[in-house]
Amino acid sequence: MKIKAAVSFWLVCILASALIGFGSSLFLQSLDWVTKQRIQNDNWLLLLPLAGLLIGYVYHRWGQTITKGNNLLLDEFHVPQGGIPFKMSVFIFGSTLLTHLVGGSAGREGTAVQMGGAIAHPFKHFLKANSYPTKILIVIGISAGFAAVFGTPWAATIFALEVIWVGKSWYKYLLPSLVSAIVAHYSCLFFGSNHTEYLNPILPAISFTTFLWIIPAAIAFGLTARLFTSCVHWVQTLFKKQVSYPPLRPAMGGVIILIFALLFNLKPYLGLGIPSIIDSFEYAQSYEVWLLKLGLTALTLGSGFKGGEVTPLFFIGATLGSALSLWLPLPVSFLAAIGFVAVFAGAANTPIACAIMGMELFGFEIGLFVLLSTIIAYYFSGKQGIYASQKLLIPKFDLPLNRNRNK
Repeated sequence: MKIKAAVSFWLVCILASALIGFGSSLFLQSLDWVTKQRIQNDNWLLLLPLAGLLIGYVYHRWGQTITKGNNLLLDEFHVPQGGIPFKMSVFIFGSTLLTHLVGGSAGREGTAVQMGGAIAHPFKHFLKANSYPTKILIVIGISAGFAAVFGTPWAATIFALEVIWVGKSWYKYLLPSLVSAIVAHYSCLFFGSNHTEYLNPILPAISFTTFLWIIPAAIAFGLTARLFTSCVHWVQTLFKKQVSYPPLRPAMGGVIILIFALLFNLKPYLGLGIPSIIDSFEYAQSYEVWLLKLGLTALTLGSGFKGGEVTPLFFIGATLGSALSLWLPLPVSFLAAIGFVAVFAGAANTPIACAIMGMELFGFEIGLFVLLSTIIAYYFSGKQGIYASQKLLIPKFDLPLNRNRNK
């Protein structure tokens, strides 16, 4: 019976991951299409308030059980309640595409992860309750969705575990997470999706001086992650307090974004902002670029539009790192690369996964540098991350020496 249960589980793992890869491929290709439509026709931007009203109404009328997004997956893992409805994948798919079509400043990771969890979770009906815990399907969904949308299966393997438990060992979930990430990644590629390729950064010499210069940059990345998280939560709280009817919150947010975008020509900061990220590796960005993206993303997501936080965090980190090259004696592409992953590491509380992502995207030679930067950024990013339901099991500055002394 144990062999049968194990075979059933691995078949479910592979099938669910392949389906998540297919869904992510469909999402990425659709996202490319709506982005091109917005770029070719500026009039889509004028529909921001109406799109916000529509998204807000749909979730208020039919999706109140899934409004927590990624946090619902984390809550269901730690304290299972009503499960993860499959409709979450449909709602987040459509609402994210609409957000990007009209110019909302959002990402794509949240969409892929939510789709992954919603696709994987129904497979619990094919598993016996006493064989494998069905909450492992949530790990599979997160890992597969992340790997498929970013093309980084090794980082996705750790991200799915690190984002659930900050400061806890998770070895028993490691192999299913790895298998699901690899299957979803190649499934997404098989169905025709391509991932953004970034310039290989110029690496400085491995020296004590280089590491000393990385420290202030990494601290800045961590503090920026903390600022981003605080701004998103502040906007959410403000809109909930000032606007009692939920569908009007993203509509009001859309009005504000539209006004600022038209008055100050902020179109390059809307949507994913991939061109600006690529430019950050080639020449130093102005200091205000990352700050404008941070503000627009906080307003977009905090007011109720849908999408992810990760690609905007890539934008913020890469452009901030690029700007820091004006003050720090390190290559612009190098600082853009470590900022790319370090701000995300701080905001998501996932330093190991982000260090691995840096190596997957920019080459393994950058490993020591990104590991140092993500860990420092993690420590300086504050207690609260972008996922409110994340479990921080060990305080960031709680050293083993301190714990032993308190016993």
